[in-house]
Amino acid sequence: MRQFTDQNGNTVRLVLKGEEPFSNDPKHVWVICKYRYQWLLTTHQKRGLEFPGGKVEYGETPLEAAHREVLEETGALIHSITWLGQYEVAAEEERIHKNIYFAVISTLQEKDCYYETNGPVCLDALPDTIREDSRFSFVMKDDVLTYCLDYLRKEQLLK
Repeated sequence: MRQFTDQNGNTVRLVLKGEEPFSNDPKHVWVICKYRYQWLLTTHQKRGLEFPGGKVEYGETPLEAAHREVLEETGALIHSITWLGQYEVAAEEERIHKNIYFAVISTLQEKDCYYETNGPVCLDALPDTIREDSRFSFVMKDDVLTYCLDYLRKEQLLK
Protein backbone atom coordinates (compact mmCIF):
# COMPACT_ATOMS: atom_id res chain seq x y z
CA MET A 1 0.00 0.00 0.00
CA ARG A 2 1.13 3.52 -0.80
CA GLN A 3 -0.02 6.58 1.13
CA PHE A 4 0.37 10.28 0.41
CA THR A 5 -1.41 13.61 0.67
CA ASP A 6 -3.12 15.10 -2.40
CA GLN A 7 -3.04 18.79 -3.31
CA ASN A 8 -6.30 19.33 -1.42
CA GLY A 9 -4.72 18.05 1.81
CA ASN A 10 -6.60 14.74 1.79
CA THR A 11 -4.93 11.47 2.73
CA VAL A 12 -4.83 9.11 -0.24
CA ARG A 13 -4.12 5.39 0.02
CA LEU A 14 -3.44 3.31 -3.10
CA VAL A 15 -3.21 -0.42 -3.77
CA LEU A 16 -2.25 -1.93 -7.09
CA LYS A 17 -3.03 -5.26 -8.74
CA GLY A 18 -2.10 -8.16 -6.47
CA GLU A 19 -2.91 -6.21 -3.30
CA GLU A 20 -6.16 -6.29 -1.34
CA PRO A 21 -8.60 -3.50 -2.31
CA PHE A 22 -10.05 -1.23 0.36
CA SER A 23 -13.64 -1.83 -0.73
CA ASN A 24 -15.49 -4.57 -2.59
CA ASP A 25 -18.13 -2.01 -3.52
CA PRO A 26 -16.35 1.12 -4.81
CA LYS A 27 -18.64 3.92 -5.96
CA HIS A 28 -16.24 5.55 -8.45
CA VAL A 29 -14.03 4.54 -11.39
CA TRP A 30 -11.10 6.09 -13.24
CA VAL A 31 -9.91 4.72 -16.58
CA ILE A 32 -6.43 5.34 -17.99
CA CYS A 33 -6.91 4.97 -21.76
CA LYS A 34 -4.67 4.36 -24.76
CA TYR A 35 -5.90 4.73 -28.33
CA ARG A 36 -3.61 4.07 -31.29
CA TYR A 37 -0.43 4.70 -29.28
CA GLN A 38 -1.84 7.91 -27.79
CA TRP A 39 -3.29 8.75 -24.41
CA LEU A 40 -7.04 9.30 -24.59
CA LEU A 41 -8.31 11.90 -22.15
CA THR A 42 -11.34 14.11 -21.92
CA THR A 43 -11.72 17.77 -21.06
CA HIS A 44 -13.93 18.10 -18.01
CA GLN A 45 -15.81 21.40 -18.28
CA LYS A 46 -14.72 22.54 -14.80
CA ARG A 47 -11.55 20.60 -13.96
CA GLY A 48 -9.68 20.39 -17.27
CA LEU A 49 -7.88 17.49 -18.95
CA GLU A 50 -8.23 14.13 -17.24
CA PHE A 51 -8.76 10.47 -17.93
CA PRO A 52 -12.45 9.49 -18.07
CA GLY A 53 -14.22 8.29 -14.97
CA GLY A 54 -17.06 8.92 -12.60
CA LYS A 55 -19.64 7.40 -10.32
CA VAL A 56 -20.92 3.84 -10.41
CA GLU A 57 -24.66 4.07 -11.02
CA TYR A 58 -27.27 2.06 -9.14
CA GLY A 59 -27.42 -1.52 -10.44
CA GLU A 60 -24.15 -1.48 -12.35
CA THR A 61 -20.77 -2.96 -11.50
CA PRO A 62 -17.60 -0.85 -11.42
CA LEU A 63 -16.48 -2.53 -14.65
CA GLU A 64 -19.76 -1.63 -16.35
CA ALA A 65 -19.37 1.93 -15.05
CA ALA A 66 -15.87 2.11 -16.53
CA HIS A 67 -17.17 1.13 -19.98
CA ARG A 68 -20.07 3.58 -19.72
CA GLU A 69 -17.98 6.51 -18.49
CA VAL A 70 -15.40 6.07 -21.26
CA LEU A 71 -18.16 5.95 -23.88
CA GLU A 72 -20.08 8.91 -22.43
CA GLU A 73 -17.08 11.18 -21.95
CA THR A 74 -15.03 10.33 -25.06
CA GLY A 75 -17.18 8.33 -27.50
CA ALA A 76 -14.71 5.44 -27.21
CA LEU A 77 -15.39 1.72 -27.19
CA ILE A 78 -13.06 -0.37 -25.07
CA HIS A 79 -11.23 -3.29 -26.70
CA SER A 80 -9.61 -4.58 -23.50
CA ILE A 81 -9.64 -3.45 -19.90
CA THR A 82 -7.52 -4.39 -16.89
CA TRP A 83 -8.10 -3.63 -13.22
CA LEU A 84 -4.99 -1.76 -12.03
CA GLY A 85 -5.92 -1.07 -8.46
CA GLN A 86 -8.00 1.06 -6.16
CA TYR A 87 -7.50 4.21 -4.21
CA GLU A 88 -9.16 5.77 -1.23
CA VAL A 89 -9.43 9.49 -0.59
CA ALA A 90 -10.09 10.32 3.03
CA ALA A 91 -11.78 13.70 2.76
CA GLU A 92 -13.08 15.57 5.77
CA GLU A 93 -16.69 14.42 5.34
CA GLU A 94 -16.36 11.10 3.50
CA ARG A 95 -14.12 8.35 2.15
CA ILE A 96 -14.18 7.80 -1.58
CA HIS A 97 -13.14 4.47 -3.08
CA LYS A 98 -12.26 4.47 -6.75
CA ASN A 99 -11.30 1.51 -8.95
CA ILE A 100 -8.56 2.25 -11.46
CA TYR A 101 -8.55 0.55 -14.85
CA PHE A 102 -6.29 0.55 -17.88
CA ALA A 103 -8.17 0.35 -21.18
CA VAL A 104 -7.08 -0.12 -24.76
CA ILE A 105 -9.57 1.60 -27.04
CA SER A 106 -10.77 -0.04 -30.25
CA THR A 107 -12.95 2.70 -31.71
CA LEU A 108 -13.38 6.41 -31.19
CA GLN A 109 -16.64 7.79 -32.52
CA GLU A 110 -17.92 11.35 -32.58
CA LYS A 111 -20.97 12.06 -30.42
CA ASP A 112 -23.45 14.91 -30.10
CA CYS A 113 -23.19 14.95 -26.31
CA TYR A 114 -20.25 14.19 -23.98
CA TYR A 115 -22.15 15.03 -20.79
CA GLU A 116 -20.01 17.09 -18.39
CA THR A 117 -17.00 16.99 -20.70
CA ASN A 118 -16.04 18.58 -23.99
CA GLY A 119 -15.15 15.23 -25.54
CA PRO A 120 -11.99 13.34 -26.36
CA VAL A 121 -8.43 14.65 -26.44
CA CYS A 122 -5.56 12.50 -27.74
CA LEU A 123 -2.00 13.22 -26.59
CA ASP A 124 1.20 11.60 -27.80
CA ALA A 125 2.70 12.02 -24.34
CA LEU A 126 1.75 13.23 -20.90
CA PRO A 127 3.93 16.22 -19.96
CA ASP A 128 6.61 15.78 -17.31
CA THR A 129 5.33 19.04 -15.81
CA ILE A 130 1.72 17.84 -15.49
CA ARG A 131 1.54 18.91 -11.82
CA GLU A 132 2.24 22.52 -12.78
CA ASP A 133 0.24 22.51 -16.02
CA SER A 134 -3.01 24.44 -15.53
CA ARG A 135 -4.68 22.61 -18.43
CA PHE A 136 -4.86 19.41 -16.36
CA SER A 137 -7.35 18.44 -13.67
CA PHE A 138 -6.27 18.01 -10.05
CA VAL A 139 -7.10 14.30 -10.53
CA MET A 140 -4.05 14.01 -12.80
CA LYS A 141 -1.66 15.75 -10.40
CA ASP A 142 -1.22 13.40 -7.47
CA ASP A 143 0.82 10.24 -7.04
CA VAL A 144 -1.99 7.90 -8.16
CA LEU A 145 -1.16 8.60 -11.79
CA THR A 146 2.59 8.33 -11.18
CA TYR A 147 2.29 4.95 -9.47
CA CYS A 148 -0.12 3.64 -12.12
CA LEU A 149 2.13 4.68 -15.00
CA ASP A 150 5.13 3.09 -13.28
CA TYR A 151 3.13 -0.12 -12.84
CA LEU A 152 2.04 -0.13 -16.50
CA ARG A 153 5.66 0.32 -17.64
CA LYS A 154 6.94 -2.38 -15.26
CA GLU A 155 4.31 -4.86 -16.46
CA GLN A 156 4.99 -3.82 -20.09
CA LEU A 157 1.34 -2.99 -20.69
CA LEU A 158 2.09 0.24 -22.54
CA LYS A 159 2.54 -0.05 -26.28
